[in-house]
Amino acid sequence: MTSAIAGAVLALSLASTPLLQSQLSPEEAAVFGQDDIAAGMFRLPQVTRPVNILVLGVKVLSSDVSNPPPEVQDLGYHALVNSFEGLSDTMLLVRFDPADQSLSVLSLPRDTRTYVEGLGTAKLNEANLYGGAALSATAIQELLGGVPIDRYVRINVQGVEKMVDALGGVNLYVPQDMEYTDESQHLYIDLQEGEQHLDGNEALQFLRFRYDAYGDIGRVQRQQTFMRAMVEQALSPNTLTRIPQILSVIQENVDTNLTVEELVALTSFASQIDRSEVQMLMLPGEFSGNGQYETSYWLPHLSSIDEMMAQYFLESGSDSAVVADASQLDVSDFGEYVDPSYVTIAVQDSTGDDGAMTTLLNQLDLQGFYQSYPDISITEPIGTTRIIAQRGNRNEAIAVQQALGVGEVLVQSTGNLDSDITIQIGSDWLQQQ
Repeated sequence: MTSAIAGAVLALSLASTPLLQSQLSPEEAAVFGQDDIAAGMFRLPQVTRPVNILVLGVKVLSSDVSNPPPEVQDLGYHALVNSFEGLSDTMLLVRFDPADQSLSVLSLPRDTRTYVEGLGTAKLNEANLYGGAALSATAIQELLGGVPIDRYVRINVQGVEKMVDALGGVNLYVPQDMEYTDESQHLYIDLQEGEQHLDGNEALQFLRFRYDAYGDIGRVQRQQTFMRAMVEQALSPNTLTRIPQILSVIQENVDTNLTVEELVALTSFASQIDRSEVQMLMLPGEFSGNGQYETSYWLPHLSSIDEMMAQYFLESGSDSAVVADASQLDVSDFGEYVDPSYVTIAVQDSTGDDGAMTTLLNQLDLQGFYQSYPDISITEPIGTTRIIAQRGNRNEAIAVQQALGVGEVLVQSTGNLDSDITIQIGSDWLQQQ
């Protein structure tokens, strides 16, 4: 591991920020934290404090730029361009916290209605188009109540495809048949439901599909599913053999003000994080479906945002600390009492057993979780029951886990948007019964 990373550092460059592909003015550079985030003497660099990294995925079409590169000028359609200067299709705030060995990822929907300096009220994804990473960071800091942002990473959509190929593809479960055609972009989405091994092009289809009941929010949920699968596979020992291909993709398709030392430190830290310690959150909000706005927005819930920031992005070693085996803890250990009668729970069955839903709902009712209801069945076969803390409310998920006596707690936003908790019944529930 040490030799591979050392070779990677030399292959990149001896420059302090070899992947910085845009020039930041002093004012723009000041938006980001100035303190060191990593250190190392005669050993691999280590993350020295909690760090917040802004990640922007950018999709730029030839029609979006006034002077597209010659290779895409005469294609006759809106080709993808290797650029970072467009609308940010994906926005994430990632927190690496060495104090409690946790990794938290906040997804910010592209249609979030917020204030952007110089634009006024706008969609959050417009900030990168008009002011790059610095304006995006400023707008996000304002939206999140002043949460500091230490560094940024921008990757263009072509880079995502190439990165997946460099990693050897990704294994994940496609939850439904996905079909969509856009001739103007030569975008052809054709994926079949089921467990799949996706190459770069197919992964991009999975990520760009947004034609379901949840629209762009459904795409955010799929991004979280994709990210969890990628984290598990990218941090495997097999990845070391692919470092040359990965470096080639990074150099061409990534813009960041992270130094080599910082990149190595963050990668080393992430490689030590267990699956249960990766928390994937989504900006609290709701659809603008009441006719108040002509444009479709994701309307942020500011009070809920403040609570989420305090728990996951501001405090260290607090009630948000991740536990490896929550079933062995009493909820009171986290300093917060959970009243089960107030927790709404959507239950989804993956077993196909007619009695699984009934027995689980009965068990929840006996434990005081009266606001539990059957939701859609899912086709993905699940071994371990998933108890999904949809809104980052880990304490409530732990209480549900204790009531059932099975399952794993996952902090992610891939469940029912209208519930506090989503339970996806696995075969372990049948075995217990």
